[in-house]
Amino acid sequence: MTSWIKRLTAIVIASSVTFLTACGGGDDHTDVVSLARSNPDLSTLAEAIDAAGLASTLQGPGPFTVFAPTNQAFTNVLAELKLTKAQLFADKPLLTAVLTYHVVSGEIPSSAVPLGKPITTLQKGYFKAEASGTTLQLTDGRNRLSKVATANVDASNGVIHVIDKVLLPADKTVVGTAVALSTSATPEFTLLVEALTAADLVTTLSGPGPFTVFAPTDAAFVALLAELGITKEALFADKPLLTSVLTYHVVPGLVLKAQVPVGSPIATVKGDTFTVNASLAITDKRARVSKITGTDVLASNGVIHVIDKVILPAP
Repeated sequence: MTSWIKRLTAIVIASSVTFLTACGGGDDHTDVVSLARSNPDLSTLAEAIDAAGLASTLQGPGPFTVFAPTNQAFTNVLAELKLTKAQLFADKPLLTAVLTYHVVSGEIPSSAVPLGKPITTLQKGYFKAEASGTTLQLTDGRNRLSKVATANVDASNGVIHVIDKVLLPADKTVVGTAVALSTSATPEFTLLVEALTAADLVTTLSGPGPFTVFAPTDAAFVALLAELGITKEALFADKPLLTSVLTYHVVPGLVLKAQVPVGSPIATVKGDTFTVNASLAITDKRARVSKITGTDVLASNGVIHVIDKVILPAP
């Protein structure tokens, strides 16, 4: 057992006593829905489950792991989404999608939550968990952070982990995410989005995937143009070359940072390979080195890793 799990377990034991007292028990004869209904701090969640018609499902045999947002978490997300509680509860498809995004099949105690790997939910989307000191921190599909406030509340059909922020499933593809980042206050992917459009790859990369995209920044594209002695217009007009370069940055499947194979050839959609070392440096087929400067930007159909240099396939 690692040291962070030992520290987390100590906190969990103390905090669970408080939670279980509020629940009025929390023994193995109480299902996850009944636990939520009996705890005043989870009353909004209980209302939401009833409004979405999910009570009978979540009172079934399961087992389920429920990441349960507090009342304050719901208050905050309503302000974030600019919705009233009545509006959210009346939108059954949205409410169902949000709630089922908090439920994972199987009983997963905090010590067994897979760190750094995609956690697939009943909603079919995924989120990521990592250790933040002695706390589990979750990253949702919109790259928002939530923390587990109380873990390992046992139920007859699973386990509850109480969280301080409502998780939201991804609402953008890898392309949509790149577009959003290219129009942000500090745009990074303006040229990448232009290149994908010029190569007619937007529709492909907006498909179900999943795709893992190693995304060069604008500065990386500018440096490449200087290296090749070519203008942006000339590169973007050469569709075969542009397509070859761009598809070399795409790996089929969902590969988060923790899953990147170190030292082994990584096959790309282009059909060529590159390697990544333990320092997260990529060596391409021309022995050029690029650094991964940002990892695990989650999207609905994959994940983006940011790189500081355009990688090139074999000539």
